[in-house]
Amino acid sequence: MSQIEKSPVVDLVETRGHTTGAEWLSRYSSSLMGVFGTPQRVLVRGAGCLVWDADGKEYLDLLGGIAVNAMGHAHPFVTSVISSQLATLGHVSNFFTSPTQIALAEKLLELSKAPAGSKVFFANSGTEAVEAAFKLARRNNGSGTAGNGTPRTKIIALEGAFHGRTMGALALTAKEAYRAPFEPLPGGVVHIPFGDVDALVEAIDETTAAVFLEPIQGEAGVRPLPAGYLRAAREATTKAGALLILDEVQTGIGRTGKWLASADAGIVPDAVTLAKGLGGGFPIGALVTFGPETSALLTAGQHGTTFGGNPVATAAALATLHAIENQHVLDNVRSVGEHLRSRLAGIDGVTEVRGEGLLIGFDLDADVAPAVVTAGLDAGFIINSPGPRTIRLAPPLILTEEQADRFLAALPDILHTAKEAQ
Repeated sequence: MSQIEKSPVVDLVETRGHTTGAEWLSRYSSSLMGVFGTPQRVLVRGAGCLVWDADGKEYLDLLGGIAVNAMGHAHPFVTSVISSQLATLGHVSNFFTSPTQIALAEKLLELSKAPAGSKVFFANSGTEAVEAAFKLARRNNGSGTAGNGTPRTKIIALEGAFHGRTMGALALTAKEAYRAPFEPLPGGVVHIPFGDVDALVEAIDETTAAVFLEPIQGEAGVRPLPAGYLRAAREATTKAGALLILDEVQTGIGRTGKWLASADAGIVPDAVTLAKGLGGGFPIGALVTFGPETSALLTAGQHGTTFGGNPVATAAALATLHAIENQHVLDNVRSVGEHLRSRLAGIDGVTEVRGEGLLIGFDLDADVAPAVVTAGLDAGFIINSPGPRTIRLAPPLILTEEQADRFLAALPDILHTAKEAQ
């Protein structure tokens, strides 16, 4: 019997006698757009860091919904809070607010150590948070620092950047394969070489409205910015009157063992985008603006969203943050992350290991990463390949050392199988 038939949703899902993964995938291809290609498996149940597919096979989830399931699957406290809130108040329009929306905004300002006058805008995803930040940057369009009336129209991002797939976020995203089918994109965006401080300082001038940076580029293979880069960016943007906007959609909410990956950079940005792990699996995004001047750039009616700040989404986020704080999760992220990185570096066929906390990328000595993902699935592990030689890990923040060791012990055989399959 399929796991779906054992769950409370059985009466809502018409199985038509189809319970195997192959049968579900046949129905998928007949009813859903192919923008994601063919799904690798049909997953029906999760608990902690484990998930099961429609055929009953168990997997250790080392991707966490791409850095989303911060507290793992079906966390009892998070699910109980969501259920309680949904049974109390499910949705209100933004003509109104709710206690969970206000409390979450206050909590994010506290955790981000935002100065007085800082504010929060809630969205439904990371790309929506970036869209809000893009519009914020457009509002920083006054005369440049030279005082000659030059408008600020330039927005700077990095080569390798991934900020989302909606049109403004896509304009900031560097990958040509994502961009080309939808050009012309919103103008004014310039991509500069990754990690090159001299190129950054040279690019920022009186026409620059904002600089968008990921402290660690996830989609590019888990590439951390060099030490001192964020400080140099802060100095240059401050001098030019440009905004410094940090995209922490993937790196925030404890992913690196800190609430924000940028926490130790010694800077105060103008804005930070959050999503993914914020809701612990429930869709929510946020734009945090730092200080009264930046927070006043978007005024009433200039941006909005029907579902942003939804009571259930904000309750889910509050529960996730509470669980991370009260279950020593950040300590676990740091210790298990260090354990994984140190032992990955000693595995034959692994040439480089990067990352922080439980956002880890490691390179291989051959172009076999997609085959490694397939072999990993067959062996019971969910991992990801953002490049032909790179594997990305972004497991739930509650991953144990014992679970990490299961993967480390299996990885040599997985690599061997992948190379044999090429």
